[in-house]
Amino acid sequence: MKHKPEIIAFINEHRNLFWYTPEDKKEEVSEELLLETILNYGTLKDSLTLIELFGYVNALRILQSARGRKKLNYYPEIYHFFSLYLNRNA
Repeated sequence: MKHKPEIIAFINEHRNLFWYTPEDKKEEVSEELLLETILNYGTLKDSLTLIELFGYVNALRILQSARGRKKLNYYPEIYHFFSLYLNRNA
């Protein structure tokens, strides 16, 4: 997946959160994995910055697309908080 330059710069600033991803693949992580990782392990400021980069509607779409998966990888309180936040602001 090809990301916008702003998102690539954001990924590079937070490379340490993607320790399990090979170095040459970090800039190619999916939007779903990027949002999930930042919401779960980043700071609130990081999360809000990424939401701004994605856009509220797109971030909400990504978050809601995870709901139907058998194993939801978001922490329950994180998923609940950002669902409320994005539903209110999207």
